[in-house]
Amino acid sequence: MKAWIMLMLALALPMAAVGEEAQEGGDKVSYISLSPPFVGNYGLDGSSRLKVYKADISLRVTGADAARAVKANDPLIRNQLVGLFTQQTSETLGSVEAKEKLRQEALKQIRQVMSDETGKPMVDDLLFNNLIVQ
Repeated sequence: MKAWIMLMLALALPMAAVGEEAQEGGDKVSYISLSPPFVGNYGLDGSSRLKVYKADISLRVTGADAARAVKANDPLIRNQLVGLFTQQTSETLGSVEAKEKLRQEALKQIRQVMSDETGKPMVDDLLFNNLIVQ
């Protein structure tokens, strides 16, 4: 019985090594946190009530080249997102569905910026680590 177990382990080890090599050879997924967090006013519609947002955002990219490109274009990405956030209203930030639409629009705009700058969208996804509105 011990011989049988040893034989099975001996056959399984080379397969595990092949699986690890395949993962190492592929592009690595990484998350780039845009810091400092975004903080600002939104919904500047003339009302006397000050409306403030705070957003912690991470971008998911695949590969070291994409990560470098996103970091190199960080100021342009931040500018685009600040412009998007200041255009929001209480209605566009008031529900989970509205926040998801905002997330998708932010991702679309960032992909457009990266396409304009590098020729490729580069960003796979945008995640709100934290989104607070008051």
